[in-house]
Amino acid sequence: MGVFQFRQLPFPCSAASSSCTENVKVKYAIPKSSHDKFSTLTIQKIPRRVILQFLGFNHMACYIRPALAVPMPEMKEPEVIRTVKLGSGVIIQDVVEGEGPEAHSGDLVEFNYVCRRSNGYFVYSTVDQFRGESKPVILPLDEKRMIEGLKEVLAGMRVGGKRRALIPASVGYVNENLEPVPAEFGPRRSLFSHAKEPLVFEVQLLKIL
Repeated sequence: MGVFQFRQLPFPCSAASSSCTENVKVKYAIPKSSHDKFSTLTIQKIPRRVILQFLGFNHMACYIRPALAVPMPEMKEPEVIRTVKLGSGVIIQDVVEGEGPEAHSGDLVEFNYVCRRSNGYFVYSTVDQFRGESKPVILPLDEKRMIEGLKEVLAGMRVGGKRRALIPASVGYVNENLEPVPAEFGPRRSLFSHAKEPLVFEVQLLKIL
């Protein structure tokens, strides 16, 4: 019976692993004639990690890939202080209660807002979500220039406060002369294309002028 002895495995191994540097012996039997039967072929067991390396698997991936697969932390919704439904059908949620002076009908106010459809689809925002820059709106609290539903949302707010509101179409953009309206053509067109459905506004009152 002959013996082959390999002094080094023909594929890369980690120097820190002693199992990679072990010699692997393969015993085989050569029959003396055609009537003889082959003896049992015996192969020394090769570590599984070494086999995976031979097939092209990098053992470092076992440590790197699980870290990359960690799910992103969930974004928590702001805590709502209270919810109020007005006679007009406007539903208001107080998210942050401001500490400044309170806005009243007729006041000139400065505010930021985000407008979405009732299904959550984005329409427009005065705050750039990537650069953090904002273009606040300055409007008087009256129905001549501002949509009635938003006027009801801002009235009674304190400076620094934040509210989320569902505004029905009946107190929303009933005509194209009402504000707030985006200056850009694309967002303005998107807004008016959804003017006949309820809209969700998230508002932050910045100043009373």
